[in-house]
Amino acid sequence: MSFVLVEPVADTLQSPIATFVLLLAIALIIPPIFERLRLPGLVGLLAAGVVFGSSVLGWLDPASETMKLLSEIGKIYLMFVAGLEIDLALFQKTRNRSLIFGTLTFIIPFMSGVLLGLFFGFGWLAAVLIGSLLASHTLLAYPIVQRLGVVGDEAVTITVGATIVTDTAALVVLAICLGISKGDFTTVKLAVLLGSLTLYSAAVLFGLKRLAIAFFRATGKDEGNQFLFVMLSVFLAAVGAQLIGVESIIGAFLAGLAINSVIGDGPVKEKTEFLGSVLFIPMFFIDMGLLLNLEALGSLLQFIQLPLLIVAALLGSKLLASLGTKVLFGYSWPQTWTMWSLSIPQVAATLAAALVGYQADIIDAQVFNSVILLMLVTAILGPLVTARTARRIVMNETADDISPLSWLPVPAEGAEAPKDVYTVVVPVYNPKTEFRLLELAAMIAQYERGQVVALAVAIAPPQMDSPQLARAIAHSHRRLEAAKAINGAFDVPLEAVMRIEYGVPQAICHLSREKSANLIVLGMGRKLRLEAALLKTPLLKTPLLNMSSINSVHDAVLWSAHCPVVVARLIESPTQFQSILLPIENPSPLTIRVLRLAQVLAAANQGKVTLLHVCSPFSSQSYRAQMETQMQMLVAQLPVANCPIEVEVMIRDNWIAAIAQYALGYDLVILRSHVPRKGWL
Repeated sequence: MSFVLVEPVADTLQSPIATFVLLLAIALIIPPIFERLRLPGLVGLLAAGVVFGSSVLGWLDPASETMKLLSEIGKIYLMFVAGLEIDLALFQKTRNRSLIFGTLTFIIPFMSGVLLGLFFGFGWLAAVLIGSLLASHTLLAYPIVQRLGVVGDEAVTITVGATIVTDTAALVVLAICLGISKGDFTTVKLAVLLGSLTLYSAAVLFGLKRLAIAFFRATGKDEGNQFLFVMLSVFLAAVGAQLIGVESIIGAFLAGLAINSVIGDGPVKEKTEFLGSVLFIPMFFIDMGLLLNLEALGSLLQFIQLPLLIVAALLGSKLLASLGTKVLFGYSWPQTWTMWSLSIPQVAATLAAALVGYQADIIDAQVFNSVILLMLVTAILGPLVTARTARRIVMNETADDISPLSWLPVPAEGAEAPKDVYTVVVPVYNPKTEFRLLELAAMIAQYERGQVVALAVAIAPPQMDSPQLARAIAHSHRRLEAAKAINGAFDVPLEAVMRIEYGVPQAICHLSREKSANLIVLGMGRKLRLEAALLKTPLLKTPLLNMSSINSVHDAVLWSAHCPVVVARLIESPTQFQSILLPIENPSPLTIRVLRLAQVLAAANQGKVTLLHVCSPFSSQSYRAQMETQMQMLVAQLPVANCPIEVEVMIRDNWIAAIAQYALGYDLVILRSHVPRKGWL
């Protein structure tokens, strides 16, 4: 059999569709390979750009209209997400300190970059732009501090707030440099530019925000139109920035600041960030790789002083800013190093600004390639340091703060009931899961001498005389009668409640708040898509939020509820749990919540708990010892109970497979889910 190619291969590869297909394949395949090698996925995208660009294979052309469009969208999207991720509420809490640290971490690197540029013979314009490139930073390691639960630490908060100062100031300097580079730039034009930029910024920050609030209020739950509104806003703001003579990324960044408080952390934000992270932003990084000239990179070896000094200037000046803030406000060394590591990654604003300056011929290829090297070094170093130093903050907080135990404290001595009755809410609907869930809730409530509230929800149709509603009410009453019969086997008070609501999550969250519930227990009916061995193990709460088992009801309750939530798939009776496995990624104060729950369940059955951490084979012996010590410190914070707790550090490359294999010898596995809300299991 033979195939006849009508079109030449070279011509086909240059078509827009073929280019798009190749970009999608790169974005899908390359990042996981580099992450497997313990390197950031964006490094793989840059490397793929070099390989598929003119330097090697020549399959992708950065000058093609397709690449220009996709890269421009990715650049705008990157800056929009950078503005969207800044927490304005945190910035308001420590505004003055954020402004001080932001000023220090902008001025010191800026002056270092200017002096470095002048030292190597660049003109004032190029030197100022180099200084602005060093002055900004990207919160690349923010997910790490978020996962560790230290986003509320003041040092982290002021670093997040400082991002507004550094990125905005760097983009203003970029706008001025671009205006001067076009020639005939007088003081009057500078004043006009700054005035236009001020008016434009006010219009976007306040006008767009008010418009977004009005639109979201008018559209209610229409997430599709809300998502389209966000997309229109960001690109309209980018076009508006170009109209006043500044770069489009400034408008995108301001649009992100204006909209982030409107959309919050809801589904619209998730859809917005999802589209950018999987599609447009990877294509921007691939285009960055296409612009890398291997010959120019080779020339860096001949003139290695410039890239090395740029990296050294960035690291040193950011460290001076962090040390200055430490002296002013008395932060600890772990906090200082965390501030430094969070402020050194140069990715979003730096890359976008460097590309604009390079395309405008303000900086040459040698400086641009030096910035790429700077990005590679800081993108790897920053998260690595953050992961180590933020853990030390975690342990300091753990030693000083026992408040996470407040939701499941040691019961008061004597027969006198507490003033606030400990309440566990259990929605009942599925007869197959109802018994086990009530049994679990009763065990916890019995420990606390509290009560169980069984909730049955009938979905409200438009007409209250609907036959469907009558059937739903009848089903709810049957489930509540079954719950009363089940609870008869336990020495725990039970209150049966039936609610008619337009949505199940609203009913659960509203009733829980009305009853001042301390815990919500939800069922999980379907099997989990995890390793086959782990599927056989009962599971309380999963961290894999994209699994089919976690449905929209779980998501909505997790987001809205005021108290901790347990999502459970119980194959056996909770009274049979003799051994409980609790895998953790990083010790944190919130980990004590889950550990306390495991302790209560194990103590009720005279069982044991194993606290497990799976670390990479590449981790050092000192890291493993430190992790074991931190886990022991967590255990030491718990109240005394008739329940042994073991600490285990396992060395494996695939942590999911390791947990799945280890879980075979246990009755229950508890996994803590990361939810961007404080105080959740």
